Amino acid sequence: MAGAGPAEPPSESSSDPSASPSDPSEPPSGPSTPPSGPAPEPSAPSADLSRLAALHGVATSYNPSPDRTVAASATAVTRALAALGVDARTPEAVRAALAAREREQAERLLPPTVVGWGTGRPPALAALPEGTRLLVRTEQGEPRASAENLPPGVHRVTATAPDGRTGEAHLIVAPPRLPAPPARSYGLLVQLYSLLSRRSWGMGDLGDLGELATWAGRTLGAGFVQINPLHAAVPGPPTDPSPYRPSSRRFPDPVHLRIEDIPEFAYVGEGERGVEGEGDVEGEGVAGAEDLAGVEDDRARQRDPRRDPRLDPRRDRLGDLLRRAAELRETVLDKGALIDRDAVWAVKKAALEAVVDEVPLGPGRLAAYRDFLADQGRALEDHATWCALTEVHGPDWHTWPAPLRDPRSPGTARARHELAARVDFHSRLAWLTDTQLTAAQRAAREAGMPLGIIHDLAVGVHPGGSDAWAQQDVLAAGMSVGAPPDAFNARGQDWGLPPWRPDRLAACGYAPFRALLQALLRYAGALRIDHVMGLFRLWWVPQGQPPTEGTYVRYDAEAMLAVLVLEASRAGAVVIGEDLGTVEPGVRETLRERGVYGTSVLWFERDWEGDRRPLPPETWRADCLATVTTHDLPPTASRLTGEHVELRDGLGLLTRPLAEEHAEAVADTAEWLDLLTGLGLLHGHGTSGTATTEEEARIQAVHRYLLRTPARMIGVWLPDGVGDRRPQNLPGTWDQYPNWRLPIADAQGRPIPLEELTASPRLRALLDVVRTCSDRPGGADRTDSADSADAPGET
Repeated sequence: MAGAGPAEPPSESSSDPSASPSDPSEPPSGPSTPPSGPAPEPSAPSADLSRLAALHGVATSYNPSPDRTVAASATAVTRALAALGVDARTPEAVRAALAAREREQAERLLPPTVVGWGTGRPPALAALPEGTRLLVRTEQGEPRASAENLPPGVHRVTATAPDGRTGEAHLIVAPPRLPAPPARSYGLLVQLYSLLSRRSWGMGDLGDLGELATWAGRTLGAGFVQINPLHAAVPGPPTDPSPYRPSSRRFPDPVHLRIEDIPEFAYVGEGERGVEGEGDVEGEGVAGAEDLAGVEDDRARQRDPRRDPRLDPRRDRLGDLLRRAAELRETVLDKGALIDRDAVWAVKKAALEAVVDEVPLGPGRLAAYRDFLADQGRALEDHATWCALTEVHGPDWHTWPAPLRDPRSPGTARARHELAARVDFHSRLAWLTDTQLTAAQRAAREAGMPLGIIHDLAVGVHPGGSDAWAQQDVLAAGMSVGAPPDAFNARGQDWGLPPWRPDRLAACGYAPFRALLQALLRYAGALRIDHVMGLFRLWWVPQGQPPTEGTYVRYDAEAMLAVLVLEASRAGAVVIGEDLGTVEPGVRETLRERGVYGTSVLWFERDWEGDRRPLPPETWRADCLATVTTHDLPPTASRLTGEHVELRDGLGLLTRPLAEEHAEAVADTAEWLDLLTGLGLLHGHGTSGTATTEEEARIQAVHRYLLRTPARMIGVWLPDGVGDRRPQNLPGTWDQYPNWRLPIADAQGRPIPLEELTASPRLRALLDVVRTCSDRPGGADRTDSADSADAPGET
């Protein structure tokens, strides 16, 4: 449908979870190997097995295209049921499990979780037998006898039926929908690691993010900056550079810290510590005023020259760390090296250890840290414990001594006590990162951005990481998230990410999902949800099996959306779903009903069911973030010149002859240029326009096209502003291409630091084109542009 924002063709999607299946692609852990020889025809589930599967939300078939249905194998269904705790290995077991499930549902008065929207009575409660008594205990502890007019929150409800049956459930009450963004706005899309400045330690950091947001908001009236997931990674070396396969989604990675912005860093090496045992929170020392006041240190040094920091060996170590940081920065920006996350972390970790070991927190900072510990509770303790244990036993908890594989075992409790200083160290890093993330969002809002920083939520976590260790009770053991086979990818995909169990989520009132959202929304103006279709269903692949042997498992989308809307509304945040690729009918409509925005990419907005031509801009959906390209696609300059085809050919990724691929790319570009010219959007370069080259004029033209659409959010891929040719992630590759390790570069491949980026006339000219879509006046230097005629009427 033209107005629904059709998906991109599968041939353009990504090999990671941020898009749908495409070319034969690999999971982040490496290539998936197709079975050798012809595979035997899988047996279809029996009638009883199909009924049992349906009662547990396990699909027995899927539709790779609207006109084709493929049956899931009995093995896939049986393995999925086993991961849900249901034995279906034999016909007798199936019949027993079926009878037990039907009996349970017949006798149950309430499901584990009930959802209500707005102030009306939740449908599940309205359907209870007449005369049923209710007792609701709200989130605030207030008892109520009615489920109507409840405040938003996660409450508890107890029902007592006239026949004596009782039931208890979590009651999620959410606003009917999320409010729309305050006004139409444009913003920048960037992978933070790629945004190096002359102050970075070898990769972009949170200081750079704050600087970019402040500059874009104050100078050019930008409304947001969208970044990649900053989730904590599984430690290396080598560390998986993909931000979409993290150790923890709840806690951020301290590799993004700007070390110099940590207040205590300034005091490293200046005199002796004030109190012993500062590394242990229980005995945390508070520095005396004389230890924190520079004037007192000066006096002390006058009395005792041995306290001169210039003579302190710790200062020599600090100087060495700063030199190593400068070398990392220079090798990337000036010598063409790739971003080396492990090397960056080694230097930062050493600096952070010096900060934590040598400098006590002042009274106010200590109080704030203790508040953070109390607020984050057991989740932070688990994460910090896992980090400490990896330093002793390695990064995959499956290989640890048996007692340590259980986060609640006595053995783990003993190890946590023995490693208390390291547990506190990693807790401190989580707090420091949280404070800098909050500072970046505050800087963005103070610069006038209505949204600020848009954070990205990955679809899952690494099976050996922190979340998988701490949340074993809610994850499906032996399963991985992926994508089914289709016409473009006969093997399907296995992303190597363990899925949540829908039954366990419902039983605990979706507490892990709520906590995850609350953590991210602490410092986000908006949240992008990768593969948002995962709120409805996920393709489960049994461990050791090819992706073809998977099946869909359904989640309670109403409950997942209710939690999402509840937490985002509490935080005052916008939610953007990445809904590219093949999307189940009704999903986009449901998301739109709840105020969740979609994602529309210019190259994919075509009438795929009709003449396959680009959609007229006025037919695009309004409730979306509209962009020309993304981190998984070629930069615009590369696409317009056809260089992306040559890159894929050089890596052996083409599935057709080079001549065919090149001809198709040329035809595609010609079609777009004809359309842009016909709409009067392609302005001549070197004349009255702002472009100095034909390439710049074309890139500006496709962005003017976005302005003709009703999309309320317009995103500009930051590397497009300087003519970067290299995609940040190339689908279908693992070691062949430096995915997630490239700095932003100009058309010649020369890395561009933030200081040059913000002074680039080419970038400024492009942003002058798109800034006309913003309702809010930009910086003081804003001028009316001839491009303003291209912008639709502001809302």
